[in-house]
Amino acid sequence: MKGTMLVVEDEEPIQELIQEYLKPLNIKIYFASTGEEGVEMYKKLRKQGIRPVVIMDLKLPGISGAEATKRIKRFDKDAEIYAFTAWFKTKLAEDAVKAGAKAVIGRYVGFDGFRNIVSDIFAGRSISGTI
Repeated sequence: MKGTMLVVEDEEPIQELIQEYLKPLNIKIYFASTGEEGVEMYKKLRKQGIRPVVIMDLKLPGISGAEATKRIKRFDKDAEIYAFTAWFKTKLAEDAVKAGAKAVIGRYVGFDGFRNIVSDIFAGRSISGTI
């Protein structure tokens, strides 16, 4: 499987786990630690002709994941953004969906479950709602 992903996540241990668990999928992964960095990284990748799938944490330093989602969608209405968060049944999650996230993936799925969901996304299977 080939593809590109931008992960916006402020916790380094979570970044490392995502990197490790997604390694078998052979996806190029870029990381940003704040919502602002995520928006800028997305714009930079798009200018290089790359449209990454975005995995967005919701509780970030600076702007929230929902606000970062809104800004990315304003820049690229076709951006494919999924929230991956422990805050999956909260107003933060609702705000992310309103901002344009395709789905909210609860961290309770674990990293094996997350890898399966990401595999489905890159295989073109539709993922929506709260998972």
